[in-house]
Amino acid sequence: MANTFSLILVIVTLVTGIVYAFEKLKWGKQRQAKVAEVEAQTNELDEQTKAKITAQPWWIENSVSIFPVIAFVLVLRSFIYEPFQIPSGSMMPTLLVGDFILVEKYSYGLKDPVFRSQLIETGKPERGDIAVFKFPPQPNIDYIKRVIGLPGDTVRYSRDKQLCVKPKGESRCNPVPLTNYAESEFVQNNIPMIRLDESLGEHQHQILINPLRQDNVAAYQPRSGVNEWVVPEGHYFMMGDNRDNSADSRYWGFVPEANLVGKAVGIWISFEFERGQDSILPSWIPTGVRFNRIGGIE
Repeated sequence: MANTFSLILVIVTLVTGIVYAFEKLKWGKQRQAKVAEVEAQTNELDEQTKAKITAQPWWIENSVSIFPVIAFVLVLRSFIYEPFQIPSGSMMPTLLVGDFILVEKYSYGLKDPVFRSQLIETGKPERGDIAVFKFPPQPNIDYIKRVIGLPGDTVRYSRDKQLCVKPKGESRCNPVPLTNYAESEFVQNNIPMIRLDESLGEHQHQILINPLRQDNVAAYQPRSGVNEWVVPEGHYFMMGDNRDNSADSRYWGFVPEANLVGKAVGIWISFEFERGQDSILPSWIPTGVRFNRIGGIE
């Protein structure tokens, strides 16, 4: 859907841009020349006749009006910032369902909006970034997860839910520090979730774990029976902050660099959808605004 919208936006911008250019460079001048010709043949040209001669056809008028706006939206959305909505709880407690975030498109390179080929390299993901990317098995779907492993890293996730990362070129795997073990306000299957502070690279954020759920051996295992992954060059290993409720690289593999969309940098609005059992409102209508969530994200 996102790629379809980008394609439509590019086509509309191109068509209206061509009309805009012809109007400014040719058609508008031709109408003015026609006015001058008629004025030369008559003693006086009334304003009504003049307006009729210089009037733009409706399709030119609309194109000239729309083009600057569409072009601005295309540049903003394709190369600077794009809004996304959080549809699931896989990044709780960092991001909640109903959060609307801004994604910095230029963080990981400028790409053309249709074919997504890189035009200019501007940066690489860092460990701990929250990244939006095209879901590798279905590239038409956008996913959002946290960057855990960089190219060449070795990532381990033990059955006691301890994350360990061995950076490329280093000899030992460094356990990711977890502190401030506390029960959270989030509940999953009637079980209160545990909130922990995690330090990953320069990022300090919170994660959730289900204390009663035993971690299963992940589905995507280059080494059978071992939760360890060596990240290939040009790829990244992603995980959700809601560790026991996230379909991520543990289950479907690595994210190619070409699939990266951008870095999530802030929440611009956040809606809540909680309602009682007797509510008659459709599920898509917000019940409130969480103003306290607006701002930057870690």
